[in-house]
Amino acid sequence: MRKQLISRLIDKTAVIGIVGLGYVGLPLMLRFIEVGYHVVGFDIDQTKIDILKSGHSYIKYISSSLILDAIKKNLFGVTADFSKATGLDALIICVPTPLNKYRQPDLSYIINTIESLLPFLHSGQVISLESTTYPGTTDEEVLPRIKSTGLTVGKEIFLVYSPEREDPGNLNFAVQNIPKVCSGITSDCLQVGVMLYSQIVNRVVQVSSTRAAEMTKLLENIHRAVNIGLVNELKIVADAMGIDIWEVIDAAATKPFGFTPYYPGPGLGGHCIPIDPFYLTWKAREYGLNTHFIELAG
Repeated sequence: MRKQLISRLIDKTAVIGIVGLGYVGLPLMLRFIEVGYHVVGFDIDQTKIDILKSGHSYIKYISSSLILDAIKKNLFGVTADFSKATGLDALIICVPTPLNKYRQPDLSYIINTIESLLPFLHSGQVISLESTTYPGTTDEEVLPRIKSTGLTVGKEIFLVYSPEREDPGNLNFAVQNIPKVCSGITSDCLQVGVMLYSQIVNRVVQVSSTRAAEMTKLLENIHRAVNIGLVNELKIVADAMGIDIWEVIDAAATKPFGFTPYYPGPGLGGHCIPIDPFYLTWKAREYGLNTHFIELAG
């Protein structure tokens, strides 16, 4: 199964499914189409499906002309009907991972998506999760559900975790030139995942386990959260002392090693930084650990 699937990925006869057509899924879909794959996009929001079918984009930094070009190539399909996943060679899951009202991980989008797809999974298919989540999600939540189909993971079907690294609206970095971290439940899963993503990105970074890949994504965002919290605190201290914090940061940034400039601002915006670090905070409690830096930064 592995060799046949890899062959289809290489010769671009594989059909790719992207589940979740937000700021992660839609650019990913367009990139696969750009290199010559037929792609089916899935979203539970029928309004998004209707907008895309009309040749328009609902994400301001993605031009409608890209949607029209994809439609003209006859490689572009979008639907809210998960039964259309039957026969696809790859399913890439790009759904949200918010916090609930108790600031605990809400995996309902991941779990509901997997369970909706289960009746349509088959031999010779790769499933990749890209949603940001705590270490253990892929092997504790996704793997058992796929095993429930009777398919052998690593032999008949392949499970991958490869965290998204989108920076919405950044004109310098797009799917192709952002290195892609990739992991698999087994070594064969990893091989298939690397082949899947190496078709669309310049560099695939392999890690030893899905937990390592999940932790990698959290480290990236926690690094930012802690440093943003730190520089905001230093701004308050500098103001009290009559010091211009921006002058200080610019001066410190002239050091050619050991310093990365962060700039103060009004709290934390966007989806990732205010939310993702607390996925690790929650998981760490299972091990009797407290994540003081993360909570203080938040």
